[in-house]
Amino acid sequence: MAVFYLVRHGEPDWGLKEEKQLQGAMRDFVPLTATGVLQAEKVMNCHPYLRECDLILSSPYTRALQTAAIMNRTLGKPLQVEFDLYEWTPDQWEAASADEIHELWKDYMLHDGCWPEGETRLWETKASLWSRINGVLARYESYSNVVVVCHGMVISTLLGLASTEIELCGVYEYCHSRMP
Repeated sequence: MAVFYLVRHGEPDWGLKEEKQLQGAMRDFVPLTATGVLQAEKVMNCHPYLRECDLILSSPYTRALQTAAIMNRTLGKPLQVEFDLYEWTPDQWEAASADEIHELWKDYMLHDGCWPEGETRLWETKASLWSRINGVLARYESYSNVVVVCHGMVISTLLGLASTEIELCGVYEYCHSRMP
């Protein structure tokens, strides 16, 4: 049975998003801040059991890839980018501002990630996110220990935690047997 160590990426530089006026999927190209780099470097010292991993999986988003690359520098394990580990999609990349995305997130939370009956929303449902992420993890169930560098809503959905509880560079254990 695989044990997945879900690691949220380090602090992203959202200031760059504003400076460059990045919209849509371009907003996910922002790198880590200097603090985010330090967070990624420290995670290995705070969680030495991560050194026993077989490989590292990463979301394709820059903030996750940079975090995974920093961890990989210490671990020297294979690093695999998995497209479907990307973050929850609040807006189908249509929102222009953080305020719009925050309003969509509030609507998602109000409805517990399920579209109201007979309605659709821009945001990705909890069921869609769950299915997408578990599809990736199922391919790695034969490994013993896998580090998965991903995002707050991904971890929140898998573990049933509030997304506000997921810390930057926090590590959360997820056993494959919990999957339905």
